Order: sequence, then structure tokens, then C-alpha cells
Amino acid sequence: MSGTPSATERASRHRARSLARLAAVQALYQMDVAEADAGQVIAQFRARGFEGLAEMTEDGEALPADPVALGDPDLDWFEGLVRGVIARQLDIDRAVNRHLARGWPLHRIDIMLRALFRSAAFELLDRPDVPARVVIDDYLDIADAFYDAPERGFVNGVLDALARDLRKDEFSAR
Repeated sequence: MSGTPSATERASRHRARSLARLAAVQALYQMDVAEADAGQVIAQFRARGFEGLAEMTEDGEALPADPVALGDPDLDWFEGLVRGVIARQLDIDRAVNRHLARGWPLHRIDIMLRALFRSAAFELLDRPDVPARVVIDDYLDIADAFYDAPERGFVNGVLDALARDLRKDEFSAR
């Protein structure tokens, strides 16, 4: 038997990580709005069983969450994202701010966008095992669940610039 995961196993793992990313963005949003501690929010998400996550269709439309249909998020990935963003927030904010318009630093933009950019930036900084394109695509799907086309374009532009800045080697061969 091969140690290589099947296509179904890879798809399941990707889905679990995508759900963890969505949960992390929502947790970071909650922490920002409620000025809550990371440990408290992580414990709440684990206790609730991730109820309330937005289900996203293929075209990015948000649907009410159905915990059975969603599957199980990767809890370790979720917690790693939330704790990683907190631990590296200064580095993350500096990196993101380099790609925002002058006069619009990260602390001035929408809270959900701030949470999304921070989580994506953390992965681009600290998870070189995850291709930048995967990070960008997953966070664009999350943006689609909360925003319309103009914001999606903004998110795509910032994430692409951030990825090209933080992962030069992935883009230099193209």
C-alpha cells in the first residue's frame, strides 16, 4: 500500500483546511470586535463544533452552514492560524501595509478584511509547504462569502502582491 494519499483523501484534507481558514478568519474577526482573548475564542469554536460557519458554493456564494454537509474542519490548522496571527501580528501588519493604498493602513480597513489579510499573510509567511496559489484561492473564496465583486478584486490584488513579495521564488520561474 502506498504512502501517497488518494485524490479523495487530498480533497478531504483541503476541504478541512479551507474550513479551518474560514473559521480562523471568523475567530480573528470575533477577537477584534469583542476584544476577546485567542484562547477563549479558540475554546468557543471548539465547543460549538464550528456551528455558524458560512458554507460556500463553488461560485463563492455563502449559504447557511449545515455542519453535516460542511464536514470537519482541521482543528489543529485552525488553532495554528489563530495563534500564529497573534504571535506574528507586527510582522504580518507590516507586510500587508506595504500593499495597501497610502492613507489606508490595515487598522483603517474593514474588520473582516483585516482578519482575512492577517490570516492569509500568516500562511504566506510561515507555511511555505502550502503553495501561494492555494492560499490566495482559499482566501478569495472566503472573501466571496462576505463581499461583492469590487471587494473581491481588492482582496485578489492585495493577496497577489503580498504573495509575490513574500514568496518571490514561487513567482520568479514564471
